[in-house]
Amino acid sequence: MGEAPHVRNPLPGAGGGQIGGIHVVSLAPGADLTGFRAAARRLIAANVPPEQVVWQTEAPSLFGTDTAPADGPPLRLPRAVTELIPMVVPHRDPERYGLLYALIWRVLASERALMEVASDPLVHRLHRMRKAIGRDLHKMHAFLRFRRVPGEGRERFAAWFEPDHHILEAAAPFFVDRFRALTWSILTPEGSAHWNGALAFGPPGRREDVPEGDGFEAGWRDYYESTFNPARLNLDAMRAEMPRKYWRNMPETAAIPALVRAASARAQAMIEKEPTMPAKRDPIRAVARMSQDEPDSLEALNAIIARSEPLVPGATQAVLGEGPVGARIAFVGEQPGDQEDQQGRPFVGPAGQLLSRALEEAGIDRREAYLTNAVKHFKFTLRGKRRIHEKPTAGEVSHYRWWLDKELDFIAPKLVVALGATAVLALTGKQIPITRARGPAEFGRPFEGFITVHPSYLLRLPDEAAKTVAYQAFVDDLRRAHALAA
Repeated sequence: MGEAPHVRNPLPGAGGGQIGGIHVVSLAPGADLTGFRAAARRLIAANVPPEQVVWQTEAPSLFGTDTAPADGPPLRLPRAVTELIPMVVPHRDPERYGLLYALIWRVLASERALMEVASDPLVHRLHRMRKAIGRDLHKMHAFLRFRRVPGEGRERFAAWFEPDHHILEAAAPFFVDRFRALTWSILTPEGSAHWNGALAFGPPGRREDVPEGDGFEAGWRDYYESTFNPARLNLDAMRAEMPRKYWRNMPETAAIPALVRAASARAQAMIEKEPTMPAKRDPIRAVARMSQDEPDSLEALNAIIARSEPLVPGATQAVLGEGPVGARIAFVGEQPGDQEDQQGRPFVGPAGQLLSRALEEAGIDRREAYLTNAVKHFKFTLRGKRRIHEKPTAGEVSHYRWWLDKELDFIAPKLVVALGATAVLALTGKQIPITRARGPAEFGRPFEGFITVHPSYLLRLPDEAAKTVAYQAFVDDLRRAHALAA
């Protein structure tokens, strides 16, 4: 709740009193956050329960001087409570102060986690009040329109707005940040805010004090009309998001009735209009060109991959698969790393060296296997001079999937080993956890499948004991894959 501020009593004789054990607290009309904080500290210091407090904002107290201490120490409240209070105080509900004090009393008594109990009636009601204030602030930010005030030496702007709650002071900083260079006033039926290098608040204003329009509004209406899509007209949604009570303040709403009347005819004209094909692309010739470009060998496919630009710019070159056509076992990894990108060969970096060692222990001759990656170009984030590997997205894996499918068609292995989740995604089109699917698998292809971890996973393990166990499990997986391929 912060340091105890000085209690302000703007009403004559206000401040509250006590009769028959009931404490009457009078606060300023509107959102008197400062007064509420000071009163809550006084009452808590005097150990006054909520049922013995009456909160009023309409008139000064009739019960004399409050006998409670003049002030109290700051209250130690959970952050959720301190953030809720300023968002509920502006609510128009006359019971808001009593509800907030009841919340404070219960939290300080024994229910520190009360705000986490969404089913509690008090918490539920306060959350609904906070949401109402949030909606009202959003409407004021979105629907308030400034108009230039004519006939003054210095350019000045004014706006009229009718909020549902007492939100003027809470909303004003938004307009200060957005229109800091202008001089403006916001007038409401309850008060006014003025900015001229410093923010000040004053008495209520009148709608008549704000001009009906200015020269800028004609251009704004033209822009609004040009962006209106008749095919997406939804009057119920429009009224829900932009209630009619705000239309008078917004210049674009003058165009809405005509746009609504013409929407049906405009939408029908859009439907009936004959579609036109792009002038620079003949779809028939494009399909024929694709058929002609269909590679008829692994060499032809690799030539296409090699001359293709990387989907994510930055890679030095495409990294092609390596191994003999007709290999009984093929290994599919994620994407090339830094060393692979520089050398143009798969699995030559630290993870590749670990894979080579594991293959040897499992009895697999790397020279007789086929090694490739689901993604053919290195993707990285630059940190200083280092290129840090960045995991490919599902969209990037999908982009390279056609190449991988054709590559495996030409190799025609008996078994394909998916090294890691990205390889599984490329081979199945699904996100499958490795821990759940590890071992023999069906990829829906003419070859058998097997799923295991990527060797880079072993390098990332934090301690040597874990690495040793995981590495041995990886070698065991490769032995099982070798047996299946044989």
